[in-house]
Amino acid sequence: MDAKLLEILVCPLCKSPLVYRKAEQELVCKADRLAYRIDDGIPVMLADEARKLTAEEVDALR
Repeated sequence: MDAKLLEILVCPLCKSPLVYRKAEQELVCKADRLAYRIDDGIPVMLADEARKLTAEEVDALR
């Protein structure tokens, strides 16, 4: 994932910064508890396709 792209990407819903999870290949919005997948290096920033995170997953990011 390109570092410059990571600096400018925000959650499309709340505009919060995202956390890059390299092993899972996803970008996470802690505020909305959503994970946006990355397909072949391209973030899929569609709220309808985001995965909902459990409270435990969000706590693990802290």
